[in-house]
Amino acid sequence: MLLDDNRINKLTGLIKDSFRVRPNQDPIYVDIGDHLSRLAAKQHQVIFGRRGSGKSCLLVHYNRTRAQEEGVLTVYIDADELKKLPYPDLLIRLLLSIGEQLRSAASTLVDRLLRRGRLSDQLRVLRRLLDEPELAHVSREESAESSASAGVQIGPRGSTVTAELSGQEGVRRRTEFKARKIETLERHLQDYKAALVDAIAKSRFEHAAIIVDDFYLIEPRFQPDVIDYVHRLLRGTDLYFKVATVRHRTALVRYDGGQTVGVELAQDVEEINLDQTFEDIDATRRYLTRMLDSMAAKVGFSDFSETHCSDDGLLALTLASGGVPRDFLTIFVEAVNAARDAGAKRLTPKTIYKGAGRVSYRTKLSNLRSDVGTGSGDLEIVFRDLTTYCLSEKKKTAFLVAQEDAAKYKYEHELIQQLMDFKLVHVIEPDTSAASGRPGRYEAYTLDFALFMEPRLRNIEHVEFWRIDDQRRRRGVREAPVYSLERAREVLRAGTTESTEQAISGIQNDAGFEDSASAGPDDE
Repeated sequence: MLLDDNRINKLTGLIKDSFRVRPNQDPIYVDIGDHLSRLAAKQHQVIFGRRGSGKSCLLVHYNRTRAQEEGVLTVYIDADELKKLPYPDLLIRLLLSIGEQLRSAASTLVDRLLRRGRLSDQLRVLRRLLDEPELAHVSREESAESSASAGVQIGPRGSTVTAELSGQEGVRRRTEFKARKIETLERHLQDYKAALVDAIAKSRFEHAAIIVDDFYLIEPRFQPDVIDYVHRLLRGTDLYFKVATVRHRTALVRYDGGQTVGVELAQDVEEINLDQTFEDIDATRRYLTRMLDSMAAKVGFSDFSETHCSDDGLLALTLASGGVPRDFLTIFVEAVNAARDAGAKRLTPKTIYKGAGRVSYRTKLSNLRSDVGTGSGDLEIVFRDLTTYCLSEKKKTAFLVAQEDAAKYKYEHELIQQLMDFKLVHVIEPDTSAASGRPGRYEAYTLDFALFMEPRLRNIEHVEFWRIDDQRRRRGVREAPVYSLERAREVLRAGTTESTEQAISGIQNDAGFEDSASAGPDDE
């Protein structure tokens, strides 16, 4: 039997090992979209991707291989280590991480041991600043030789300057003021920049890459300020930042009156998008299949997907994974076990969905709560209501959102987008019409397959958006029900004490389950 080949065990082991991405180890990386070459460019870049899309794998692999081969100095920073610091302390810690790693790699051994040089001087200033209170009362006294005189001067914004004399012996001048950390950082930005430029110039490296992973874990209201400062610090130097993040958990820019704080895509930074979606299901399936075949080739397989998976099985694997590479591979490993238990020769939709049933939506909820923290409440409220609306009320797995609603209810629409980033809903079409004479334009989504796929819910219409009708339209999408964002606003106002798990279990139990495990593409 094909699935009894011992190389399958090597492949599943290789896949499991690929999930363990650590900054100090080179991960297993398969470059399908030529992202590695793009990342190596001398550009400031923001890398977007959902959890499991390969952001960290790409960055760590670049850091430990490509950058080393090309002689690029790299600084790797995990935002998870900064996320609980208040602003601007997290910015100070970020600057310390950049400076200390740069000094360690670029300065001479003597300079490092003696802690001397321009960069070392600025790092001492930053470290002292880190331990100071956010708002400090500063009193400063200076002496100078002078003839007799006396006077008092009132400074701006409450600061006072007083001068006292003592004959010909000199003048003591006292300045008192309140100082904020961010003001100190702004005053010294040019000093920090000069220190970084000096360090690179004295090193053996032509340029450096400042890598910030999981930037979205920083509190969103501070993100524009952090990236704005870093961009100004590195702009015009041979240091380039590479920031990896989740799209709808990230605020890159804020408009403060007539001033722009942050960076703008395509203007200040280049975008690299790792997300594969259902907008082009065929392209996503090809991308993920190439990834699987590339990993299978490492253990001696040729054209693995053709010999060990049915075409419908590969489509089912794509649908079950939501187009996310790590989920695709995780479900593949579970599907192999399910197929072996069933005595199947190849992976088919039935074994794929049985394998996917072991990858619960609860894991995605856990990730949401971990990433968002106490702010997950609104996301879960809308998610519960969406699930109720689709599976209990309308008995369909897909839904539409009016573009007019999206413009009117921006906060509620942003919650839908964030649920998409957390893989609980998936976009099908960003711009479509609706059937039955409903006017306007719509965005089309599907609930995640884990909610209704295995075991398959009874009396639920699975919207088969991957199939095309005789008018070249996605089947069932235009007929999907419209979820009102006004309704979302109302449920947010009402609130609820029911847990998401309780709500979904109740919905599933009310619907009941079918014996068949084949949801989506037909089985062989």
